[in-house]
Amino acid sequence: MRESETGRMAGKVVFVTGAARGQGRAHCVRLAEEGADLIAVDVPRRSAWMREELGTAEQLAETASLVSGLGQRIVHAPIDVRDRAELAAFVTDAARELGGLHGVVANAAIVTSSTPLERIPEEQWHDMLDVDLTGVWNTLSAAIPHLIEQGSGSIVATASGAASKATTGMAAYNASKAGVVALALTAARELARHRIRANAICPGTVGTDMVMNDTLYRSFRPDMEHPTLDDIRPMLQRMHLLPEPWVDPVDIANAALFLLSDEARYITGTTLYVDLGGNLK
Repeated sequence: MRESETGRMAGKVVFVTGAARGQGRAHCVRLAEEGADLIAVDVPRRSAWMREELGTAEQLAETASLVSGLGQRIVHAPIDVRDRAELAAFVTDAARELGGLHGVVANAAIVTSSTPLERIPEEQWHDMLDVDLTGVWNTLSAAIPHLIEQGSGSIVATASGAASKATTGMAAYNASKAGVVALALTAARELARHRIRANAICPGTVGTDMVMNDTLYRSFRPDMEHPTLDDIRPMLQRMHLLPEPWVDPVDIANAALFLLSDEARYITGTTLYVDLGGNLK
């Protein structure tokens, strides 16, 4: 018997988007540690306005290697969550290969640099909503028929503290993440009769490449030519009640693990903040 067969997710298959790095990779690894097999996608199309690096096919393969190294199966592909038809076909084939689908973590997202809402370029606005909101809808739409067929399941949608506490200069991101919460709550209402639960997680600042990059540093410290992480650390810490500048990806993964597991079998329609108390600031 593998050690993971005694885990909290033993015998379950979970679909994770945005799995190449950051929170998505943390979800895959943490779930595999608890015995889950994974279906994983990442690698969005890059637009000209995007300054930050995005996940790569090579990083997705590395995530798959980490999962396999834990003795769990993983089916992965470089699919953009905006491609509804390709995503649905892939999930169907992967669920068939792995023996079903029991949960989903709709995690894939992009973020934009600080721009006043009236000056957001049209392409940027549409890309943000297409990935961060429509991509979640596509993900849930691809997964839900399999959960219904299974007769139970759990959906976790990654929203953000920005869903309820809008961040200046990030209108498209704020709007998208508020929509993600609404999607999760709607899913909870619609799917309860199938014994499918749905919840949203609202992370605060998370120590990932999406945050730890020069673009974000400059948005916090426009007065400096080359700000570093140390230059913005005190500013990040002041955003929270608990005296820390950020949480780690595994902290979000642990929250998702709980909501996916049978320990949360009667929890649905909730929004869980993992944000060092930032929503109260």
